[in-house]
Amino acid sequence: MSEQVRPARCVVAVDGPSGSGKSTVSRRLATALEGVYLDTGAMYRAVTWAVLQAGVDLQDPEAIAKIAQETELSIGTDPVAPHFFANGTNVDSPIRGPEVTGSVSAVAAVPAVRRMLVEQQRALIAGAPRIVVEGRDIASVVAPDADLKVYLTASAAARAQRRSAEDATDVAATQADLARRDRLDSSRTTDPLRQADDAVEVDTTGMGIDEVVSHLLDMLNSKAHS
Repeated sequence: MSEQVRPARCVVAVDGPSGSGKSTVSRRLATALEGVYLDTGAMYRAVTWAVLQAGVDLQDPEAIAKIAQETELSIGTDPVAPHFFANGTNVDSPIRGPEVTGSVSAVAAVPAVRRMLVEQQRALIAGAPRIVVEGRDIASVVAPDADLKVYLTASAAARAQRRSAEDATDVAATQADLARRDRLDSSRTTDPLRQADDAVEVDTTGMGIDEVVSHLLDMLNSKAHS
């Protein structure tokens, strides 16, 4: 592992599709930096959980936005044990379930929901000396002035293999679901999934987690000394 860099202030933006290794890499990097970690995707999942709990029609953006506005999120940013509460309920487990996973792209596509959560995300970033933020629009929308912008990717097969191992699901079904989510997330009107022009693409297909984290620390080192 590279020598640890601990600048006084540091924002690292990690974007990329599902299964690219964002969460594990971001948490390990935040730990190495002795900083905090923000999973923005979990914020959208928590709101999606609240929307499903309320029985709201996923085709009704106004109703979705209303629930999002009324939902109180509590976000734990410890990279070793991040947690999420929605309206006082711990949702760490349910937001990773198939119902939320199948609905989150529809909720995340609602512009009013994105505006509200991006505002919260920026406030959390502003209050943290060192933070690693992962999502789909961090470098392009949420933190365009981040010190390091990375777009993690991997082959479709590798992504499906990783995600199915995490969720104990069928690889072929997982690959189909990832392709569906990629399509929805990349084609939405507001803040679509895309690589920011100044983000560095890192293909993690043949890389282990430690290798990826070491590579990102090297990039931070280079920036610190340039």
